Amino acid sequence: MTVTAAIDPAAAARRAMIDSQLRTSGINQSAVLAAMAAVPREDHVPAAARGHAYIDRAIPLEGGRALPAPLVQAAMLAQALPQPGERALVVSAGSGYLAALVEAMGASVEVIDAADAVAGKARSGGFDLLLIDGAVEALPDPLVAVLRDGGRVVTGLVRGAVTSLATGRKAGGKAALTTRAEMGIPVLREFAAAKSWSF
Repeated sequence: MTVTAAIDPAAAARRAMIDSQLRTSGINQSAVLAAMAAVPREDHVPAAARGHAYIDRAIPLEGGRALPAPLVQAAMLAQALPQPGERALVVSAGSGYLAALVEAMGASVEVIDAADAVAGKARSGGFDLLLIDGAVEALPDPLVAVLRDGGRVVTGLVRGAVTSLATGRKAGGKAALTTRAEMGIPVLREFAAAKSWSF
């Protein structure tokens, strides 16, 4: 008599996400793939979206925000490579998924909502890593201030109608960003740059 083990559909979907979305796009860091395999993405989306939590696109959240596609967050982690013992500040769009992934990679995580981050409400400083779960037009100085000197930033960056993955390091009190790859990253409206006058 043959006994067939029950297949967990969510675990199968996670494995398919890793094999067909991440590996084929060059995400091969073992720590990143292990975190993506361990954290249930379906637990971080609205109940109505659980059945398609692993599709290769952003998932709408409350308040006009969105959970980025799996490849976006995997690419962020591949650039950031959080290490055990590091302190990471994750600016959240509301899902908690990116923070859970960073924690699964061994870093100590503090989460702050995007609106609070823009308002300078981070409760502590000296972070090794700042990850922003969306695309921004500008990094507010109070947010950069909570990074230690040499601390890393990984975020989405908006330039015109194009969003890209971007990275930077804090030096001299500033964190200049360098774009890495164009990607479809949901925009965090809270981080809109101040508008200048034009005639």
